[in-house]
Amino acid sequence: PAWIGQNIFSYAQWLACGYVVYCPESAATVMIDLKEIGPTYYFAPPRIFEGLLTSVMIRMEDASPIKRRMFHYFMDVARRVGPRLMDGNSVGAADRLLYQLGDWLVYGPLRNTLGLSRVRVAYTAGEAIGPDLFTFYRSIGINLKQLYGSTETAVFVCLQPDHAVKADTVGVPIEGVELRVADNGELLVKSPGLLKAYYKNPEATAEALTPDGWYHTGDAGFLDASGQLKIIDRAKDVGRLMGGPHDGAMFAPKYVENKLKFFPFIKEAVAFGDKREKVCAFVNIDFEAVGNWAERRNLPYAGYTDLAAKPEVLALVKECVEKVNTDLANDEHLAGSQVSRFLVLHKELDADDGELTRTRKVRRGFIGERYQVLVDAMYGGKSEQFIETAVRFEDGRTGKVAATLPIVDARTFPAMRRAA
Repeated sequence: PAWIGQNIFSYAQWLACGYVVYCPESAATVMIDLKEIGPTYYFAPPRIFEGLLTSVMIRMEDASPIKRRMFHYFMDVARRVGPRLMDGNSVGAADRLLYQLGDWLVYGPLRNTLGLSRVRVAYTAGEAIGPDLFTFYRSIGINLKQLYGSTETAVFVCLQPDHAVKADTVGVPIEGVELRVADNGELLVKSPGLLKAYYKNPEATAEALTPDGWYHTGDAGFLDASGQLKIIDRAKDVGRLMGGPHDGAMFAPKYVENKLKFFPFIKEAVAFGDKREKVCAFVNIDFEAVGNWAERRNLPYAGYTDLAAKPEVLALVKECVEKVNTDLANDEHLAGSQVSRFLVLHKELDADDGELTRTRKVRRGFIGERYQVLVDAMYGGKSEQFIETAVRFEDGRTGKVAATLPIVDARTFPAMRRAA
C-alpha cells in the first residue's frame, strides 16, 4: 500500500479511465486467473515477465521435436518482423505472410497460454527490464511498454509513445516533466508530481531535493538522439574498469545482469567489475528450468547444490554467458563489460539470508562482502574455491551449505567498431 504504483493503478486510474480491477486468488494461481479473466490492461514488474518466459521455455523443451523446431523457426521470424509490425513500420509481403502464419500456429496460442491474448497494452516498471526480454513480448504481438518513475515522482516521468518504442529506452518525458543529467551522470527530475517532503524526515528530504526543486532519482542515464531516455543503472552502481585492455570503460552491472537473466536457465546474476581490470559474475541457475533440462538428458542430481556443480550445467551457463558477451561487443559504450569469468553459486540467493530485498532485487554490496572469498578467487585466477555458508530455512531453522565451486573462464570478443 505504500507503493505509488498500487495507489495509481488500483485506486486512482480506474476511476478516471473506467476499468475493472481484478485480484488473483493467490500468488500461486496468477497464471490460472490471468487466463480466466483475460485482462485488457496489465501491469507487472520485470520479474513477473521473466517468470512467464521461463515457464514457456520449460514447456517448449518438453514438446515434441516437430513442435520445438516450429517454435524456434517462427520465433526467429517474430524477432525479425514482430517489433516492426508493432510499431507500424512497413514489412514485406513475404514476411507479413510468414508472421501471420506464425500467429496462427505459435504466437496466438502462446499469448493465450500466458493469459495475455486480449491485452491492448501492458506496462512494466519498478526495475530495469532486459532489452531481449522486452523485445520477446513485443515480437509475439503483446504491446508491452516501459514506465519510468518512482513513488517520489507520482510514478510518471517517462512513457514510451506509440510507434516509437525502443527496447533499450524508457521513452520520452511526459508533459510538465523536466529532465537534467548531473555531471556524475545522475538523472534529476522536476515536475508537478514531485514529493513535497518525506514524512518527519527532513534529512532525507534535503538529500533528495535540491534547493531549486530538482529531485535526485539515483539513476544514471542519458537522452539519446531522438530524445528518449536510456537508464543505464543506479548511479551509485555505475563504475569504471581500471587497468587491463578496457581501462576507463563504463561498467553497468545491472545492464549485464539483465541480459544474463533473459535466458530461462539463469534465475539471478550478480556482476562485479568496478575499479577492476575485468568483469566477473556470480550466477544462480533456475532450478526448475535446469532440472527439467537435466532430466531430459538423464543427468542425475541430488539437489540444487549438486546440480549447480555439474560440468554439463556449467557448460550450459557458459554458452549463455558467451552469447551475452557477443551482444555486449556490439555496444560501443559497454563492450568492456563482457564477463570474463563466472561461477555458479552453491545456493539460491534469498531475501531471508539478506541477499535480496523483499522485492527480489539483488543486494550487490552485501553479496560481495558475504562471498568475498569467491570474488577474490575469481580475480585471483583460481580454478575452484571451497565455501561454507550459513542459511536460514523457511521454517526458521538455520544450517550450513558447503561446496567447492568451479570457476569458469568465458570467451570475450573484440568491440565492434562503428563506421563514422
